[in-house]
Amino acid sequence: MGMRQQEYLQKLYANRFDPRQRKAKLLLWKTLIKDFLQKYVALHSVTLDIGGGYCEFINNIKSKEKYLIDLNPDAKLYADPDVSVLNLNILEFSDQEKIETKFDIIFISNFFEHLANKEELIEILGFCFEILKPGGSLLVIQPNFAYSYREYYDFIDHQLPITHLSLKELLETIGYEIDVLIPKFLPFSTKGRPSSPLLLSLYLKLPIAWHFLGGQMFIKASKPY
Repeated sequence: MGMRQQEYLQKLYANRFDPRQRKAKLLLWKTLIKDFLQKYVALHSVTLDIGGGYCEFINNIKSKEKYLIDLNPDAKLYADPDVSVLNLNILEFSDQEKIETKFDIIFISNFFEHLANKEELIEILGFCFEILKPGGSLLVIQPNFAYSYREYYDFIDHQLPITHLSLKELLETIGYEIDVLIPKFLPFSTKGRPSSPLLLSLYLKLPIAWHFLGGQMFIKASKPY
């Protein structure tokens, strides 16, 4: 990705989330991690966040070693000192070769919808499979086109429609084992409900509410031993 595209990413996300919105999002992420995601990440884990932009996940997850891959050069401005930030394009083989670490956990949130086509999705999921340790897990939070098709293209950088069934099929084809699949989990956008940490904490404790408000899926898929 050229410098012009990197500058475009900087401007796009700076425009999409102002400082007040980023602060509100951070509080929601802390709640999501504490009440849901941390149980999937052991304290001794080596964890990688792909496309984690403002570092809401990787800064707040408890893990022995923490890494972030993101094309946006601003990511380094938001990462805590214990996070190793790599400005790499994981669709480029030459950049893939620069990653020598093997990971216990790879986390990807709201990323796949930005890909240009299914071939890029296949490439990234295959790459993740290669850099996971045997027994390691891929955690995905992703807009589910089956339940968010009305709003899916309200964001200019959304390109690839994915459902829980299509993602499950691809993961299994690559060799992953599906441990957890929640088709309707979080609301489609952080600008929607629930809008406060207290409401989110309550929401996470009431799976019946996910059925009515969920527009994003959650998947935990593992690399077999």
